[in-house]
Amino acid sequence: MRFGLVVTGFVLIALAPVVGVLPGPGGIVVFAIGASLALKNSRWVKKRYAEFKKRHPRYGDWADWGLRRQSAKRRAEIARQDVAESD
Repeated sequence: MRFGLVVTGFVLIALAPVVGVLPGPGGIVVFAIGASLALKNSRWVKKRYAEFKKRHPRYGDWADWGLRRQSAKRRAEIARQDVAESD
């Protein structure tokens, strides 16, 4: 089942440029759905995503926000607490 979800995610990522040609934001939505399927079900993709975030933290923050990742929410809450404690 997990392998099928990962394959579906990669297929959706590959279809995103094709759908992106059509009017509207369809390509972005298709890419986000494919990326979230792949991230949730593949350790290899998670490792590549972590490497990407280390090299490009600003883009990683946007991706976390877009994918609504729980780890991003936890880090944001910890950062808010740290700022509140230092004030």
